[in-house]
Amino acid sequence: MGDLDLAVRGRTYREPDGPHSMVVRGRDLDSALQHVTARSDCRSVAVVGLPEQVPDMTPLIGKRLLLVDGDSGRLREFAEVAIHAGIEVEWIRSARPPFERLAAALLPVGGIVLAAGRSSRMPGSQKLLLDIDGVPMVRHVLEAASEGGCHQTVVVYAEDDVKRAINGRAELVYNAKAQTGMASSMQAGLRAMRPVIEAAMVVLGDQPLVGSRTVATLLRAWRREGSRPAVAASSADGWAPPVILSRELWGDLFALKGDAGARQVLQGRSELIDIVPAPGRSDDVDTPDDYTKIVKLFPRRRPRQRA
Repeated sequence: MGDLDLAVRGRTYREPDGPHSMVVRGRDLDSALQHVTARSDCRSVAVVGLPEQVPDMTPLIGKRLLLVDGDSGRLREFAEVAIHAGIEVEWIRSARPPFERLAAALLPVGGIVLAAGRSSRMPGSQKLLLDIDGVPMVRHVLEAASEGGCHQTVVVYAEDDVKRAINGRAELVYNAKAQTGMASSMQAGLRAMRPVIEAAMVVLGDQPLVGSRTVATLLRAWRREGSRPAVAASSADGWAPPVILSRELWGDLFALKGDAGARQVLQGRSELIDIVPAPGRSDDVDTPDDYTKIVKLFPRRRPRQRA
């Protein structure tokens, strides 16, 4: 359908008739609308280079629509028609297709920060509140998720001190079953994901060295053509969180119990996961020694020079 080539996720590990997105040129919009009418599992459409006339866009009601064009007036005209019809619409003023932004808009990923643990090996106060470079540890993690490109970021917590540390910087999900283990916290985060979210990135609240560049690298890897349903950063033990998990895996995740996590779903199933090199480090903080090492490793901000 048209000659626009956008390298985004293929469906190698999905059903051939499964949910999908489309990118089309404006001249092919009528054909795309016919496709959407025939295929209710098409979730989103991006149109690059808008046609002169606005067609009947009612087939796109309930879908996501992304408009890309260098003409502000044409963009506004199409967007107004779409909004009036009740279509979820986003637009980008650009004469050339910004491929990375297109992929991000068509395949939004949410971030789940697991911050409901009991810190059993860390004496004293809640470890997620430990100071690293003047900021509570857990905030470094949520900032990496949001600044790295996650469309929605939720923090799953069990203690009020953690809630106060977040202080409105992310959506909060209280897990009353936190004592049962990690599975309940991950499931609470998945339930909080908006319907438009195509995958969830799970990151541990005690991984302050996972920066925004790590998150962005994993997002690009997950969105590329032919990628597998899960993508994680490589580590000495194979892979480590953060890990991105497509919706098609969520059913298996909801079946987990106790301290089980994504590793139990992916173990021995190499066809489901891509392991990619990424900047940053996946070190987590479990003991006072871990904390001492990470404080030394953390890239401290340089003070501004005064005139």
